[in-house]
Amino acid sequence: MNTNAVFGSQVNTGNWLKFLSLALLVCVSCTQPALAQQKERMLRTLTVNGRAMEAIPTTLSQVSLGVEVQGKTAQQVQQEAARKSSAVVALLKSRNVDKLQTTGISLNPIYNYDNKVQRITGYAASNVVSFRIPTERAGTLLDEAVKAGATQISSISFVASDEAIAVARQQALKEATQDAQQQAQAVLSALGFQSKEVVSIEVNGASAPPPPPRPVLRAEYDGKLATQNASTPIVGGEQQVEATVTLQISY
Repeated sequence: MNTNAVFGSQVNTGNWLKFLSLALLVCVSCTQPALAQQKERMLRTLTVNGRAMEAIPTTLSQVSLGVEVQGKTAQQVQQEAARKSSAVVALLKSRNVDKLQTTGISLNPIYNYDNKVQRITGYAASNVVSFRIPTERAGTLLDEAVKAGATQISSISFVASDEAIAVARQQALKEATQDAQQQAQAVLSALGFQSKEVVSIEVNGASAPPPPPRPVLRAEYDGKLATQNASTPIVGGEQQVEATVTLQISY
C-alpha cells in the first residue's frame, strides 16, 4: 500500500474543507450587509402625529352655592345654617337639578384680638352644595335659591352634555386620523416615496376638559335682592374636545 498517496489524499481533503469553509464565510459576510439593507428598506417607516379639535356649545351650568351664618354660639349658628340649607336643598330637588351633592360643611370660631389677647367673639357655619342644571334655567334658579336662604354663590362653570361630548370625541378622532394621513402623504410625496401601509396606530387622547369654574363674589344675603323681578343673566360658552392620533406608516 502506498502510504504517501494516502497521506497526500488526506492533505488534499483537509485543504479542500478549509477552502470550502473560507468560501462559505466570505459568502455569508458578503450577503449580511445586503440582507441588512434589504431588511432596512422593508422596515422603513414614517411616524406622524395628527391632531384635531372640536368646539361644542356648553348647555349645562355647574353651580356651587351655599349658606353662611354667623352668631354668638356654635349651636345657634349650626341650627340656623341647617335650617336655611334644608330650605335651599328642598328647592333644588323640586327643580330637578342633576348631580346634587354636599361639597362642604364647616363650623369655625370667630376670633378677636385685643391688646394681643385672642378671644372668641362668635361662630360661623357654612354648608355648600353643588349641582348641574341647563344654563337657560340657571339664572332663575339662582335667584330662587337666594330667596330660599342661600347667602353665597361660590362658582359657576359651563359644560356640554355627555351625549354632545361623545359625538364630538368621535369626530375629533376621525379628523385627527385624517390629519396624520395628510401629513404623511405630504412628506413622502416631497421625498419621492409612496406610502405602503399603516404599521401601528396609537390614540394618544380624546379628551374634553371642562372650563375652569368662574369664581363669584361671595356676599351676605341682601333682602333687596329677593324683591327684584329681573332674573340673573347666565351666558354659557364653548367647550373644546381635542384628539391626537399617532400613525406609523411604512414606505
